[in-house]
Amino acid sequence: MATLGMNDLRAGLGVNIKGRDCVVLEAQHVKPGKGNTYVRTKYRDIRTGRVLEENFQQSAKFESVDMRTREMQYLYNDGDIYYFMDNETYEQVEVQADVIGDNAKWFKENDTCLLQYANGVLYAVQPPMFIEVEIIETEPGFKGDTVQGGGKPATIETGAVVQVPMYLNVGETVKIDTRDGKFVGRV
Repeated sequence: MATLGMNDLRAGLGVNIKGRDCVVLEAQHVKPGKGNTYVRTKYRDIRTGRVLEENFQQSAKFESVDMRTREMQYLYNDGDIYYFMDNETYEQVEVQADVIGDNAKWFKENDTCLLQYANGVLYAVQPPMFIEVEIIETEPGFKGDTVQGGGKPATIETGAVVQVPMYLNVGETVKIDTRDGKFVGRV
């Protein structure tokens, strides 16, 4: 593993901070008028999921963490365990629900997801950036109801509730951005 300095810190980098494997979320280099340069960082502890903020001086040194991402197909879940398959080796991986967290509401069978590892330990599962899903429950809309900025809640086939335009009905397929849960368009 390589040793990194303060100037190497950047978003997405895996580093060991105080004996904990972490992923850097933000790194802002600060040059005050007086005093030494430092880096204001926000990072996530991979094991606990906690987000921490800390400033590091120029002399700070860090060990890099081996970060890898594997593309896998989501198969199904049976409560607390989610099953994924590597499309090249057909190896199946079981993932506990607590690793997936809130992202579970965006998983649709057969979608390709990204499994993220740090030093060989799975720490996160990312759904596809956009999903195409059917609306399974919402209040009925009617033709001509195109109120600007208006919306209504709709339950999609993954179980998530999203805001959609007033004119959409049950059975229609929509595209959703999983990063923020926003309606993108009709399919």
